[in-house]
Amino acid sequence: MQTKDEDELPPEARQRRSLLKAIGGSALAGGFALGAHPPSRAAPKRRDDVLDVAIIGGGLSGLTAARDLRLAGCESFVVLEARDRVGGRTYDHDLGDGVISEAGGQWIGPGQTAIADLARELEIDTFDSYYRGETVFLAGDARVAQDLGHGGASMNHEVVSKLNEMARGVPSGAPWKAPNAAELDRLSVGDWLAQQALSNEDRIGFDTSVTLTFGTTPAALGLLHYLSVINSADCDLARLESMKGGAQETRFVGGPQAISSRIAQTLGDRIRMASPVRRIVGWDRDVVELHTERGVIRARQVIAALHPGLCHRIAFDPPLPEGRAQLQRHWPNHAPMRKTVHVYPRPFWREAGLNGQIIPIDGPLIWSYDNSPPDGSVGVINAFVRLGRLPHAPERAERILSEIYARALGDAARHPTQFHDHDWGTVDPWSQSCITPMPPEFWTQRGPHLKPRVGRLIWSGTETADIWAGAMDGAVRAGRRAVMQALHALTRV
Repeated sequence: MQTKDEDELPPEARQRRSLLKAIGGSALAGGFALGAHPPSRAAPKRRDDVLDVAIIGGGLSGLTAARDLRLAGCESFVVLEARDRVGGRTYDHDLGDGVISEAGGQWIGPGQTAIADLARELEIDTFDSYYRGETVFLAGDARVAQDLGHGGASMNHEVVSKLNEMARGVPSGAPWKAPNAAELDRLSVGDWLAQQALSNEDRIGFDTSVTLTFGTTPAALGLLHYLSVINSADCDLARLESMKGGAQETRFVGGPQAISSRIAQTLGDRIRMASPVRRIVGWDRDVVELHTERGVIRARQVIAALHPGLCHRIAFDPPLPEGRAQLQRHWPNHAPMRKTVHVYPRPFWREAGLNGQIIPIDGPLIWSYDNSPPDGSVGVINAFVRLGRLPHAPERAERILSEIYARALGDAARHPTQFHDHDWGTVDPWSQSCITPMPPEFWTQRGPHLKPRVGRLIWSGTETADIWAGAMDGAVRAGRRAVMQALHALTRV
């Protein structure tokens, strides 16, 4: 029988609370998740200064975990965020008049139900990405405009079909468990593509696609990892790469950082900003100590909802098991990504039948796209640029890109009203890598140590998700899985 308070909860919250009660074998009392004790044993006295859960990281994964703890009735937790803001690898430029442009993660698509459901619960609306019209290709002095119809790169259909079929045998959440994992992991995507009969146009398509999605070239990306990500997209590379019906199909009104901000508003002082965790002591004991720059936190369970490469910057006492320590030490951090924003009085390129997408064969620009607000009240062109190929001086960077845009879209592109530049490798020490392009042989050597908990430490963050790892959806899924692990552990004697 449900209580009046439970009736007032949203359906998902009621379902989650019922599940947590079943896990614990009893109701969650005061957030302490006490399981049944043998009659002859008294429950140990709880220390008031010890929290049930400490969450490291105020990105989507950590904040989802914090929100789910509250929905489960647990109030004994804290979120420790190193930055002075929430959102992690989601960050939005404020362009004025309620218009934003995303500097980090921004799209969702079919199959990414965890992030879509969370946004609906928080009453954050979505809208379709703009891709209608012709994409402009630039090569030297040549300019070619073509309507691709789906807002993605053009790739060889026969080769794509081979990749889709191979992806069926590579589990997205554990690629190292694929039957032929060792064989696949010896190859880079570039090695495999070299064995296919590809035209120059096909090679450009794959190079652009891989660089945009993974932040590296096909030669540096492991084939096993590539296939595992395709597996997340229902074994359909087109669903991974396209706007129409793909993972870039939908944007959030107000930007994805609004999801984290809205959750943070409900948590109040349970979020401690500018509190990087420098040292973790006693992860193998009943109570763990987390040493931050603002004091020591003690907790029974710790959810580490941060990039594995950042975990390596925390000192662990005692040292972590060698397998986990090696995974953190060797985690690739070479894909920070850099995005720019040009703002115009209106999306003038649409009037010429263009979609704002520009793909040069060479130069500092990888790909540009129409990032205007839903009502088209201003025109916004976002771009991914190649690291080391564009000056960081704002005036020079804006001018170089504006000249490229003018060749593709028309002279009006030379006169933006705003310019923004966000290089994730330089903005702060807590953004080492925006995405993770796994090199060959990484997963087969290190993968088994990614997810298993170590003592009281539960590993979260988008990289640990079973599907859509690396995406915002994966971050939400990983946060929810970590909460279930923590609450289950708290119910045990």
